[in-house]
Amino acid sequence: MIDSKTLLNRFLTYVKIDSQSNPNSESTPSTEKQWTIAHLLKEELERIGLQDVSIDDKAYIMATLPSNVDHEVPTIGFVSHFDTSPDFKASNIKPQIHENYDGGDILLNAEKNIILSPDYFEDLKLYKGQTLITTDGTTLLSADDKAGITEIIMAMEYLVDHPEIKHGKIRVGFTPDEEIGRGAHHFDVEKFGAAYAYTMDGSQIGELEYENFNAASATLKFKGTSVHPGYAKGKMVNSMYLAQKFIDVLPKEEVPEQTEGYEGFFHLSKMNGNIELSELNYIIRDHDKAKFEARKELFEGIVAKMNKTHGQEVVELEIHDQYYNMKEKVEPIKYIVDIAEQAMKELHITPILKPIRGGTDGAQLSYKGLPCPNIFAGGHNFHGKFEYVPLESMVKASEVIVKIAELTAGR
Repeated sequence: MIDSKTLLNRFLTYVKIDSQSNPNSESTPSTEKQWTIAHLLKEELERIGLQDVSIDDKAYIMATLPSNVDHEVPTIGFVSHFDTSPDFKASNIKPQIHENYDGGDILLNAEKNIILSPDYFEDLKLYKGQTLITTDGTTLLSADDKAGITEIIMAMEYLVDHPEIKHGKIRVGFTPDEEIGRGAHHFDVEKFGAAYAYTMDGSQIGELEYENFNAASATLKFKGTSVHPGYAKGKMVNSMYLAQKFIDVLPKEEVPEQTEGYEGFFHLSKMNGNIELSELNYIIRDHDKAKFEARKELFEGIVAKMNKTHGQEVVELEIHDQYYNMKEKVEPIKYIVDIAEQAMKELHITPILKPIRGGTDGAQLSYKGLPCPNIFAGGHNFHGKFEYVPLESMVKASEVIVKIAELTAGR
């Protein structure tokens, strides 16, 4: 159905373009280099025959595949992001192709002895006999989310070339800066004009997600008093020890490395300090809204107690909500998840419905009025040198898009 060779070549073209976003930039897009792939994608959408192709001053791309049926069908959308994670090197990417994977270790880089092994990454065993696309061990691959971009464009091209497949109006949206949490910030839902959409940004083949964390960031500043250590008794307050006291009060088992499924956590993502001032940066996550609020209240309670104990404001706390669980917005129209599930089953893909232990553009878009479940794009081990994607999973993801379009028109 979808030509794997064309898909592979398109994907390799995209991943070789450095489009890393930058959390320290206040512009949109956050890096000038994102414009390179943005302009290319606009040209690609025009070339394959989509209409109303647009790119705005913040690099958000939208396009339309018109309906080819004479009955009313809801307008649906497919969304992916073209920026690449800032967590690891994303320039000079040299993807490697491993045909007919034998199920064993993959030598990514002989010089540095970097090996992608199923002994550590057990999911590799799922793809024995398939074609794997990996890094050379020195960069990430950027399958997150250039796999999703590729799959959407391949599906739209296929629908253009096969008008016998009936579908309603389809909207395509590509965004910058998803990896730094801003992908949906300037997404014009009204302009997009879809009743609902799907982000193609999941991992393993079969993944179908409509639940994600409620998320907040927290910054704590601990204020100390520096005095010569030889004369410090009763006078010195070491801000680093204050920070340590805060850490020690939190439940030790509620951290990312000890939680899974629906379990929430507190994650200390950054710390620095000296005697006078120490700072902790946390992210707070929970699927359950009440538990999420309780986690924030725990922070506030610990801070209040520390300040009361010391008789002064030795701790300052700032908490900012980042995004919320899309389940609240998707569940009332859960048939959109059912359509995706049916599409997978008709393509002999086993659906894997599970909560996202993270965020997605779809969460923010859902709260902006565009309910947006997330579908697998096929990649694994995102944001690092062991990232890989099976070619067959990408082909299947494209076919799922086509099937969703067909099923929606046939409802």
